[in-house]
Amino acid sequence: MTKPKCPQNAPYGVELENKSYYWCSCGESKNQPFCDGSHKGSEFTPVKFETEESKKYYLCGCKQTSTPPYCDGTHKNNTPQAPTKSGCGCGCGCS
Repeated sequence: MTKPKCPQNAPYGVELENKSYYWCSCGESKNQPFCDGSHKGSEFTPVKFETEESKKYYLCGCKQTSTPPYCDGTHKNNTPQAPTKSGCGCGCGCS
């Protein structure tokens, strides 16, 4: 399997409403972290997810999370782009 592009080595903190969304899994979308169809013709497909409440969510930006679409802190292990301080500083709890 091809590795997805890493558009951001930190999560996207986004305010979401209680509805369905499509998270970009290929990393090519110009509307990160959401799918814009850029995956067409590749092996990637967007991840449909629904939020249960309107609030801020932290969606994976490195595309390596084991809990898509949510950040699990995997970006801390990515090199050479790893953050220089403890955690990514966005408040996602990955410290």
